[in-house]
Amino acid sequence: MPVPAPAAPDSAPSKRDPYAAFRSPEYRCYSVANFASSIGRQMLGVALGYGIFQSTHSATALGLVGLMGALPIIFLSIPAGVATDRWDRISIVVSTQILNVLSSIGLVILTLDSVTVPLVGPLPAAVAALHTIAGWCGEKHGVVFGPALPLIYLLLFVNGVSRAFGWAARSAIFPNLVPRSALSNAVMWNSSTFELSCVIGPALGGLAIARFGTATVYGIDAACAFTCLLFMLPIKAPQKISATLPHPLHDLFTGLRFVKESKIILATITLDLFAVLLGGALALLPIFADQILHVGATGLGWLRAAPSFGAVGMAFVLAHRRPLQQAGSAMLLAVAGFGAATIVFGISRSFWLSFAALACTGACDNISVVVRHTLVQLLTPDAMRGRVSAVNNIFIGSSNELGAFESGITAALFGPLLSVVGGGIGTILVVLAVAKKWPQVRQIGPLQHAEVDVPAMQSIGTEPEGIPPSFPNSSAEKEEVMEK
Repeated sequence: MPVPAPAAPDSAPSKRDPYAAFRSPEYRCYSVANFASSIGRQMLGVALGYGIFQSTHSATALGLVGLMGALPIIFLSIPAGVATDRWDRISIVVSTQILNVLSSIGLVILTLDSVTVPLVGPLPAAVAALHTIAGWCGEKHGVVFGPALPLIYLLLFVNGVSRAFGWAARSAIFPNLVPRSALSNAVMWNSSTFELSCVIGPALGGLAIARFGTATVYGIDAACAFTCLLFMLPIKAPQKISATLPHPLHDLFTGLRFVKESKIILATITLDLFAVLLGGALALLPIFADQILHVGATGLGWLRAAPSFGAVGMAFVLAHRRPLQQAGSAMLLAVAGFGAATIVFGISRSFWLSFAALACTGACDNISVVVRHTLVQLLTPDAMRGRVSAVNNIFIGSSNELGAFESGITAALFGPLLSVVGGGIGTILVVLAVAKKWPQVRQIGPLQHAEVDVPAMQSIGTEPEGIPPSFPNSSAEKEEVMEK
């Protein structure tokens, strides 16, 4: 598909406004909600990795944490996308946040010192299965799986279900909170507030674990999920719902067909999928912190935060410089840089060099995220954003968890060094393959010129509806476009 021709300039101000997205009150609510949710999730990630590795001494157990989060995203993201395009998106987000609160409370109960989980019912078989899987991966001695571990995996699966639906709904809401001219700015700040939470969350998580234990961190995550719920409630986002909808089963794979026909979206999602899948060093940080760098729980928290230090720094660079003029080439170079920094981290034996390498991965990843997410949103019509976001979630959301699973298994089989360095090399090879397979990516110019991918719409038998140059901001304008 040829790169979309430059669109006529919209109403963007001639002088670049680094904080254009925050002029929208609804985006401000959305940003605070996402920030609170991300703080809790980052603290949760540190606590889960540290707590499970300390209790099991198993890389396989760390890998299974990622698998439990990935399975619901793989199998439920497409139904979640259909639901997002048919039902009220804010209601879906609120429901998923309630589920997150309950699952985190369950983790608190399971990890309290005063609670003893009896080995009854299916738990003995589940524990035996975990030992069998660890044995397949070469971990036959020194691993310990308690009866609470299968229940923790069950709660992580439930959390993954809520994430599949919530992520699709929030991604579809997001573009309608700001004018089109501010969307790239909003994507950049959305990524940056997430990365800022990844700086604060892991550092606080490591300190809280060292001082209070993992159960306290799970309780903080429940409080953060509830805060997200409160800030999402006031948001009134316009939502286009087609007057005539096909049967849900017929509509199930429309998003997949659209992504397949939109070569640029397919290429950018594929690039991110394999880069994250192969470069999943974060899942192995508990091993590096404990056995290689010898920095304990506090050092683990700072290592988890390192990528976000780099990402936040890059965010301010992107906010105050002129928009990327060769966005495609910038994205390819950024992902290649991500792979190179991952290799450096794998071979490092210095805490500060490891920290710097991880910070570089975050800086490179921020560029990739801004380009990819902006393209996906601008090339997709609003009435299909839920389904396309769901496909994006399968590729991107599950790749983090599957990358953690892959890293845990390869570390158990070959050691953490080979797992990380091999993943970095694989990431660079993926960049070369994508650049050759889809040369359109190298031709992508300024992001603000991207338009809805009309050829992709027509190729799946759907005529594109009229798409306004920017989404309304006043209440009266929102009522005019709301179709329910």
